[in-house]
Amino acid sequence: MGMEPVARLLPWTGPEGKPCYLLAGKGGGYVSRVADQVESVQLGMGAELLGHAEALLDDPRADAFQLRFLSARLTEALRDAVRVAESRGARLPDPDTDPSSGPSWS
Repeated sequence: MGMEPVARLLPWTGPEGKPCYLLAGKGGGYVSRVADQVESVQLGMGAELLGHAEALLDDPRADAFQLRFLSARLTEALRDAVRVAESRGARLPDPDTDPSSGPSWS
């Protein structure tokens, strides 16, 4: 009984914006490590953007251009965060089929 490869959703897209996947066993190699680094950068940038958004939204002088620009960047950051969450969630063990995943709290 060998390790079945896991399809990992990568934190970037391919041509035409289509999702990219990596088939890898547990652990991962170079591409997995690069993907981990990219996810970390994406989440960090999203957290920084939230701070900027809060400051801009509190500024009564913020104009429509600034708010549209902020909305575009927040959309990008949210898209990245959702992709990271989907990728990580898909790699979690299924508690119904994996006895090593711990107790079931049903």
